[in-house]
Amino acid sequence: QLELQELLLDHVFQRLGVASQGCVDHPIVLTEAVCNPLYSRQMMSELLFECYQVPKVSYGVDSLYSFYHNRRQNWPCSGLVISSGYQCTHILPVLEGRLDAKNCKRINLGGCQAAVYLQRLLQLKYPGHFAAITLSRMEEILHEHSYIAEDYIEELQKWRSPEYYENNMHKMQLPFSNKLLGSTLTSEEKQERRQQQLRRLQELNARRREEKLQLDQERLDRLLYVQELLEDGQMDQFHKALVELNMDSAEELQSYINKLSLSVEQTKQKILQAEVNIEVDVVDSKPETPDLDPLGSEQSLEDVESINEFEPLFAEEQPEVEKPVAAVQPVFNLAEYHQLFLGTERIRAPEIVFQPSLIGEDQAGIAETMQYVLERYPKEQQAILVQNVFLTGGNTMYPGLKARVQKELLEIRPFQSSFQVHLASSPVLDAWYGARDWAVEYMTREEGWITRKDYEEKGGEYLKEHCASNVYVPIRLPKQAPRTTEALAPSRVLTSSTGNPCE
Repeated sequence: QLELQELLLDHVFQRLGVASQGCVDHPIVLTEAVCNPLYSRQMMSELLFECYQVPKVSYGVDSLYSFYHNRRQNWPCSGLVISSGYQCTHILPVLEGRLDAKNCKRINLGGCQAAVYLQRLLQLKYPGHFAAITLSRMEEILHEHSYIAEDYIEELQKWRSPEYYENNMHKMQLPFSNKLLGSTLTSEEKQERRQQQLRRLQELNARRREEKLQLDQERLDRLLYVQELLEDGQMDQFHKALVELNMDSAEELQSYINKLSLSVEQTKQKILQAEVNIEVDVVDSKPETPDLDPLGSEQSLEDVESINEFEPLFAEEQPEVEKPVAAVQPVFNLAEYHQLFLGTERIRAPEIVFQPSLIGEDQAGIAETMQYVLERYPKEQQAILVQNVFLTGGNTMYPGLKARVQKELLEIRPFQSSFQVHLASSPVLDAWYGARDWAVEYMTREEGWITRKDYEEKGGEYLKEHCASNVYVPIRLPKQAPRTTEALAPSRVLTSSTGNPCE
């Protein structure tokens, strides 16, 4: 894990134009998860101070950086931060400018789970495009076509109307190729393809005739050998051979011999005639010569039967019928076949952060989690928190999310109580902007920075708190209980008794 993290940091330093060989003589600001375990911070501090020799480092929470970047002069320092990202969603209460880590809650749902749910819905709806419905395309659909319904049940009732469906349904075009369409071929290309197909069929017929001739000749030789046994008077061997051939009499043997002889002669004649026809086709190469001989000839009948037999292999061509190119029409519109129609899927996928039961998750949604967090405070602090409900993170960019949170708060809060919901100006980038602003403001201060001296004295898990950081909870090792005289007495007796084996 450390090797992978080192490769990631090397890539970041290289993109920033910072030489990472030997040391990185720059202060580092890193974001970490809410309530990050001390072991994870210890490993990161060890990598930064021991491998890159950084002078100092500061750790903060991305959503809190975004919160303070968007804070205006009239906004209070307290608030309820709702941060929804790619993997999870956090509810973070902030009181008097500091994170209240004891009452933070996490929902293990985010943009990734919404994309997987949408992918599953569309793959069940369009099983013919299973491979084309990829996770990256589903993320694109979520960003461009999905929205949060203010009232989910009421919105579903609207989608039951055909008129509403036609007006609000979106189409997604999947990639496809026109090369499979027969109408794209010219008449010369079709003529050449028909000739190639006919040559392939003639080769297949010749191979089949040769194989059939060989099998019939071998069986005929076997029957003639049995007939010779009869003529030589070897009756015992003759009757034994008849039993092996599953025949009853010499007359039946003679009948089979006659049929096989006739079949062998006919096959030889077909092979000779086919060779003559191929030579004629090679010599006579005039453009007005038809592709097939008249149907009255024996070879033409054989070719027609072969074409009918192998029709599934060459379904896009019809050698026996010549049609103009303009008359060839596709069975259906290939472009329309590769379209996805997005209806209720536009609201069903992002709804999982409010109703995790849609995908079978036994968790509370955003509304229930907000209510649970607020109920852990007295009424006065609840009123302070709801005056600044702040939405940030890439998964909060759905249209209608702010109105949905306002509706949920209206149902949660007491009658005639007030609240304010704010959306980050740039939910994806405000965390970086906030970290940049904090680094510029606190560059010359000691607050929030962990120096190499702090790392060596207090360990890698040490954290200096600041307005956008986690709360530092040091490791408390349990004290060992002092040994009493009663607990030591048995050991002393045992020692004295085992010291002299004679006693």
